[in-house]
Amino acid sequence: MRKIIVLSMITLDGVMQAPGGPGEDTSGGFRYGGWVASYGDEAFGKVMQEQLKSTDLLLGRKTYDIFAGYWPTHENYWPGINSVRKYVLSNTLEKADWNNSEVIRGVEDIKKLKNSAGSDLQVHGSGELVRLLLKHDLVDELWLKTFPVLLGKGKKLFDDSSEPGAFELTDSVVTTKGVVIANYKRAGEVETGLVGE
Repeated sequence: MRKIIVLSMITLDGVMQAPGGPGEDTSGGFRYGGWVASYGDEAFGKVMQEQLKSTDLLLGRKTYDIFAGYWPTHENYWPGINSVRKYVLSNTLEKADWNNSEVIRGVEDIKKLKNSAGSDLQVHGSGELVRLLLKHDLVDELWLKTFPVLLGKGKKLFDDSSEPGAFELTDSVVTTKGVVIANYKRAGEVETGLVGE
């Protein structure tokens, strides 16, 4: 069984929209594209190099379009990105032209993919897809980078549709710029109790 690993850069208030640049995603009048740019340091760069090692990708349609328009000519920063297998969840896309890309249609296709042989599946960006995965309890790991900034408006990573579940911290680091990088793995059901007893 393949693990589904969600990687996301989020603000303190949960915004994940357009971390990479001003023109990345301006939908909804979003004007803070590129909000991660001033937070890079050696520790952050080291984690990113480790997490961007070649593995298959599972992407939502909008993120796929952004990636397909950028990465084919920028592979020097993400070696292997153009040769890995890419699965794009879409109800409207008929054909995916980016090298080694395949269109899938829904939750059942994701479950089949998860239960197939192959490398782990990384999900970058793809907010709607992530929320769908969380709703159906299909996320094995969350690799989150939380930046010390509030943006107020913008697309959020989490909403009220997630299936309740516990996660366990597996690795963490705080960069010199205050970015909290924390990796979590799925760890059973939510446990409740009375605080203080």
